[in-house]
Amino acid sequence: MSILVKSTPAPKPRSKESSNIAIFFAAVLVLMAVAQLFTFEDFLPFIQSLNLPLSDNGVYSVAPILIFAEIFAVPFLLRMRLSPAFRFVSMLLGWLAVGIWLFISVWILVANVDVETIGFLGTVVDLTPGWWAVFISLALGVLAAWSAWGLWPGKRTK
Repeated sequence: MSILVKSTPAPKPRSKESSNIAIFFAAVLVLMAVAQLFTFEDFLPFIQSLNLPLSDNGVYSVAPILIFAEIFAVPFLLRMRLSPAFRFVSMLLGWLAVGIWLFISVWILVANVDVETIGFLGTVVDLTPGWWAVFISLALGVLAAWSAWGLWPGKRTK
């Protein structure tokens, strides 16, 4: 059990490109999280205006969970010294952030929600919702997949 709690260095990346992709993905997540936190008092009403199919408590928990996932995905992506358990959780949080953004961008189109911004950068910059937002979310998914493949925290089989 103590092996899961003891911090260890990150395993070597599979390639230099996967390490660079992970750093780029971390920079994107940090930019998004900082912009969302900068206008958090406006970001909560924005999430509520999406009319997500959740209860009131669920809607108000989306924004903090999203920002939490974006921030705590960064240690895995930057290959920080972490416990194996947290390295795996950090990788999963990157996937969670991408999944939430993909859901939100598809939901805005499917439910025909009338909002002025997609929310990637909080309410700092108005980015008009549309199919491009779905493609950006899918591109974030590609970055998450490439990072997870290149920096896989588990034991690798040869």
